[in-house]
Amino acid sequence: MRAMAFTGRSPRLEMRDLPQPEPGAGEVLIRVEACGVCRTDLHVVDGDLPAPRLPLVPGHEIVGRIERLGPGVNGLRTGQRVGVPWLGHACGRCPYCAMGRENLCDAPLFTGYTRDGGYAEACVADGAYVFPLPEDGDPVALAPLLCAGLIGFRSYRMSGQPHRLGLYGFGAASHILCQIARHQGVEVFAFTRGGDGAAQAFARALGAVWAGGSSEPAPVPLDAAIIFAPVGALVPLALRAVRKGGRVVCGGIHMSDIPAFPYADLWHEREIVSVANLTRADGEAFFPLAQAAGVRTETVAYPLERANEALDDLRHGRLQGAAVLVP
Repeated sequence: MRAMAFTGRSPRLEMRDLPQPEPGAGEVLIRVEACGVCRTDLHVVDGDLPAPRLPLVPGHEIVGRIERLGPGVNGLRTGQRVGVPWLGHACGRCPYCAMGRENLCDAPLFTGYTRDGGYAEACVADGAYVFPLPEDGDPVALAPLLCAGLIGFRSYRMSGQPHRLGLYGFGAASHILCQIARHQGVEVFAFTRGGDGAAQAFARALGAVWAGGSSEPAPVPLDAAIIFAPVGALVPLALRAVRKGGRVVCGGIHMSDIPAFPYADLWHEREIVSVANLTRADGEAFFPLAQAAGVRTETVAYPLERANEALDDLRHGRLQGAAVLVP
């Protein structure tokens, strides 16, 4: 099968002809229809995340159809469309799994990081960690829901049911979450790179009541803010934007250092929290809500062999919405 592989020698991926993987016990072989390109993939190939499996096939926003079931797989069928997310396996035995917090598992596997992902014509996934997807949906449109959607939704759940919500960085995750929040009657305030008029217009078109530069003050006190841009300097800005008792959620897996800020910015019971990974329960709640909200993803499709171009476009902020690879 064709696959784009990361060797660790440079941030460039290499097209390779690899043997088709075989599903083991509890696993499924999936013929990939589409795979989203996520900022986490950039963190992997740019060296921000340590010790990836090498060589590695990146990609964890996978949409495809089950081609073969491994021994012991129940509840799935060949030909069924499924999605494969970032969390590829949890041990089920550690204290965090016992508490229902499998996103914090002590011995996890992550798709496209510690196990091969979807920048390929086929992949193998743990059958317990795939999500059934609509049979008639567009696979390119569905792909961003598998991480941008799921992690955005988990971040949203951790924001504390706000009435006024700030989103810092209006990319793949924010453009999905904006639609969910508006569906639930939340006022959305979009903060973008300074002067990015296209991103601000995009945010308003999706229902944001206000859009401006990330350094601009919010026009009203916010109940919560979610930071998707991997920029630590946004944390003090977001703290100043939220009201007393407000919460700032850091939604990324990696962020540059947070600069020092006055304690007064945190006082009055403001909070800073981070989001780690996802749980299967997040998916069970998210996908029906996304369908009810009529979420539409803005995507740019690339052939598999142009994965490096897609990563470069994401790296340099040339995308509106999400990039998706199509084998």
